[in-house]
Amino acid sequence: MSEPLPWQSTAGGLRIRVRATPKASRDAVEGIEATAEGPALKVRVRAVPEDGAANSAVERMLAAWLGVAKSAARLVGGSKSRIKTIEIAGNGAALAETAARLAASWAVQRDKTATGA
Repeated sequence: MSEPLPWQSTAGGLRIRVRATPKASRDAVEGIEATAEGPALKVRVRAVPEDGAANSAVERMLAAWLGVAKSAARLVGGSKSRIKTIEIAGNGAALAETAARLAASWAVQRDKTATGA
């Protein structure tokens, strides 16, 4: 049985659960982590959590990660929480496939690091 994923294909695109870390040393999408709400994509942003700056940075980071326009990403839940829901407009199945391919690359990197390759 496969592990649950933090994204779900919808009629209008892809809905992604995110655990945001503001005021980080760099902007990055770093993997999947378990949360009380379910699995979430770990996203670090340098922006501070003031006046929506970190939320906007998370939207931009996810859009760049998936290779879509910045305007395709929008926050739909969790504006004042670390756990957020971002919706990416577009072809949900294609976006889910892209996200799965990118997430699979983390597993390969993690395996290489563990074996010292």
